[in-house]
Amino acid sequence: MSGKSSFLDSYPEYRVDIGIEVHVQLTTASKIFCTCSNGFAKEANINICQVCTGQPGVLPRLNKQAVEFAIKAGLATNCQISKQSKFDRKHYFYPDLPKNFQITQNDQPICTNGFVTIRLEDSSTKKIRLIRIHMEEDAGKNIHAATGESFVDLNRAGTPLLEIVSHPDISNAYEAKAYLQMLHSIVRYLGISTGNMEEGAFRADTNISVRKKTSDTLGTKVELKNINSFNFIVHAIEYEIERQITLLEDGERVKQETRLWDTKERKSVSMRSKEELADYRYFNEPDLPIVEIDNDHIEQVKLTLPELPEQKFERLCAQKNLSVYEAEILVEDPELANYFEKAYASIASKNIINLILRDVLSFIKEEKISLNELKMTPEQLAQIVTLLEKDAINNRGAQELLKHVAKTGDNPADAVKKLGLEQVGSSAELELIIKELVAAHPAQVEQYKAGQQKLFGFFVGEAMKKTQGRGNPKIIQELLKKYLS
Repeated sequence: MSGKSSFLDSYPEYRVDIGIEVHVQLTTASKIFCTCSNGFAKEANINICQVCTGQPGVLPRLNKQAVEFAIKAGLATNCQISKQSKFDRKHYFYPDLPKNFQITQNDQPICTNGFVTIRLEDSSTKKIRLIRIHMEEDAGKNIHAATGESFVDLNRAGTPLLEIVSHPDISNAYEAKAYLQMLHSIVRYLGISTGNMEEGAFRADTNISVRKKTSDTLGTKVELKNINSFNFIVHAIEYEIERQITLLEDGERVKQETRLWDTKERKSVSMRSKEELADYRYFNEPDLPIVEIDNDHIEQVKLTLPELPEQKFERLCAQKNLSVYEAEILVEDPELANYFEKAYASIASKNIINLILRDVLSFIKEEKISLNELKMTPEQLAQIVTLLEKDAINNRGAQELLKHVAKTGDNPADAVKKLGLEQVGSSAELELIIKELVAAHPAQVEQYKAGQQKLFGFFVGEAMKKTQGRGNPKIIQELLKKYLS
């Protein structure tokens, strides 16, 4: 994906301003204002009580762990942690919000003025500034049946959320994706969210506006709501940039509204006009006290922070000799990064990252499993690399062995014998095969000598067939050079 959409390239007089609001569901044991389970439930309306369903006369009680998680997120994104923050009521009517207001934080959020560093295509970095991070409760979920009926599942109502709000510092779809992937990694590294986008644990509302570069005023903002895929967000942003510039070029105006992304039609569609701040009638939540946080507590939380994605990236490049591309893939997934590091601890070889990126990720994708479901341990991957580097197996054998171990969890050394993957490395045995091969193809030998160098690959392939893929490629190539010259 290019740093700018191709459409924007055609209109260099325009610039794009993108700000993103990310909602992160927290993995606390209970909900933010009640004791109901915060686990993902397959059955509707089982994790509910009088508080999260908005029954009259009930009182909310703040979940302390949600506050701890908010402080962690703030520290990890270079925010200032507010010594005092408070909750407010945000009013709107919707079937999945039984109280008709949401408890959130308006003018005194828990975290302010942070930034997230992203890496651009040319490997330079850019800081995306954060306006705020605040705590709030999630709403329920509306379910629309094919029969035309609608239902409400309130399991999600009261789930603790962090809303992370950026400045409009993002200039294109590439930067938006890089920013979201970095935030996604941070919350997973911190252990405060699963980040599961399909379950709604990480959702992004993207605000996009375009303007002439000569203008000092931001263009009219359009919000793209709740897109649950990084790639869909890229497509939606690029579509919306084209839509807005086309409107302006045709002399029309861009309406401030909320739009949804239609993944099938690959276009945004109008959902509703965008509410103004006054429409929500914010006022202080009277049933919750002010949250007070002192410096000692902030320092205690700081001590619990793990190595963060950017720190891991720098260390992997410096200590493990990884390229920017390799390190970025690992850092994006903390489980994959840990898998690599455990394997690398057994054998410090470049083949570890090669096999992970080429074969392990391919196997996981083909089998439609997670890394945790892989039966091959990092230590077993290291054993396969050791067998490869000792010339006990060749590259083809390593790929076959890896698939077998990944499925069965068998000991790699035993599996080599079981599958007959031992490399034919005897020079005498291979020399005999090469002599027979050269003698059997006199025409191809003459063509090769006449300058058709591509035929060398034909002879290598035939030699590998003769050895059933178990021949040592290095020795085969050396012998072929000897007998073909």
